[in-house]
Amino acid sequence: MSKQALTPQSEDFSKWYNEIVYRADLAAQSPVRGCIIVKPYGYELWDHLKNNLDRRFKETGHQNAYFPLFIPESYLKREAEHVEGFSPELAVVTIGGGKELEEKLVVRPTSETVIGEAFSEWIQSYRDLPLLINQWSNVVRWELRTRPFLRTAEFLWQEGHTAHATHDEAEEETLRMLDVYADVAINEAAMPVIKGQKSNNERFAGALRTYTIEAMMRDTRALQAGTSHNLGQNFAKAFNIRFLGRNNEQETCWTTSWGMSWRMIGGIIMTHGDDAGLRLPPRLAPIQVVAVPVYKNEDEHRAVLAALNGYVQALRAAGVRVHLDDREESPGFKFNDWELRGVPVRLEVGPKDLEKGSVVLARRDIPGREGKQFIPADGLVPAVQDLLMTVQANLLAEATAFRDANIHDVRSYDEFKQVIESGGFARGFFGSSDADEKAIKEETGATLRCYPFEGSAERGPCFYNGQNEGRLAIFAKAY
Repeated sequence: MSKQALTPQSEDFSKWYNEIVYRADLAAQSPVRGCIIVKPYGYELWDHLKNNLDRRFKETGHQNAYFPLFIPESYLKREAEHVEGFSPELAVVTIGGGKELEEKLVVRPTSETVIGEAFSEWIQSYRDLPLLINQWSNVVRWELRTRPFLRTAEFLWQEGHTAHATHDEAEEETLRMLDVYADVAINEAAMPVIKGQKSNNERFAGALRTYTIEAMMRDTRALQAGTSHNLGQNFAKAFNIRFLGRNNEQETCWTTSWGMSWRMIGGIIMTHGDDAGLRLPPRLAPIQVVAVPVYKNEDEHRAVLAALNGYVQALRAAGVRVHLDDREESPGFKFNDWELRGVPVRLEVGPKDLEKGSVVLARRDIPGREGKQFIPADGLVPAVQDLLMTVQANLLAEATAFRDANIHDVRSYDEFKQVIESGGFARGFFGSSDADEKAIKEETGATLRCYPFEGSAERGPCFYNGQNEGRLAIFAKAY
């Protein structure tokens, strides 16, 4: 691994991000443009995120299933707005087994259509509702500009799809799953998010309403971290998803879909990372504690290693994800390496520590001497458990303070443009048209991220035209 310093965030945030993805061993470049190879360290980070989501899905009554990668082109065309929204990104298979296919197959960009067809067969009566399905899969969207984890031609995600008897039940489900996403983002990824509703311009193609969680990265750009869509009856009508109601009459279902992808990995990198590398939240970190022996000769090495092996076993027995680094490189090299890879806590033990019956714990979130503490070896396990919770809470507190300091209230379009130009979220009342919203995007590069739930009852003069009464909205440049 190269010892060359990372590009500072303040110099080139995009370059810093790309360097850290590859040098921290999260991913490798692929021979296919726009795709990446996810290495074990990066995949385990995704695995922890996935497991935390999956547990919450099952706790709320959802079941996992799997649907085909290939979707008949005719399925997508049955919901006009949907296919129009995705058509520029589609990858299409025209030849199979050396022969031209009778019908083109679209490589899954999302599964509303193929799942809608299945739901139409599975649902017959109100007794079959609600139907709550989730799938873990890959999808393909042919992106022209790609960035690892954030925007790739192929990516991993989950997509939930549900069917309900009424609009209100579908709306309740849509908001419930948004809460699940916010819970995971805040309490697992230590990523503070703003819950809100997307504008008409930004809602999912074919949806009645789209809800989102929006996060601020350390360059003050926004990241859409998860979305939940009330699809109304649009897809149900297109795919004839109907049921026999309690009144013995045929009714049309109300459906939802919701998804979170591995762009959350990108979000974790950009929310917490610093100029030394990653800073991973302990609840998701592949390695929570790295144990590093410090010694000068082979006798010291044997003694220190024997003690460390005992400490590592005790931590593992307590459920801590710990790695013992006994490579031949110097302790300084290892310290820098694991700082780059964002391990939350480093456990150091040397000959003097053995004499004193103590160990050194170094926090990744607080650099230098301030982040180090010396504790008795016999109190190691509870001390590490407490420290991991402290680091988790501190990362969330730091990210929240940074976000809140970079949200600026605006009352005029001039103030708005100043905020967008200098960096940050512009929050103000917006009551102009969809066309005006597009004009703002064209002029400033900022999009309406959401109408936040917090403050949703407030109304005021539109910052754009100064006349229309508007809802509170948040605009920002985004990934």
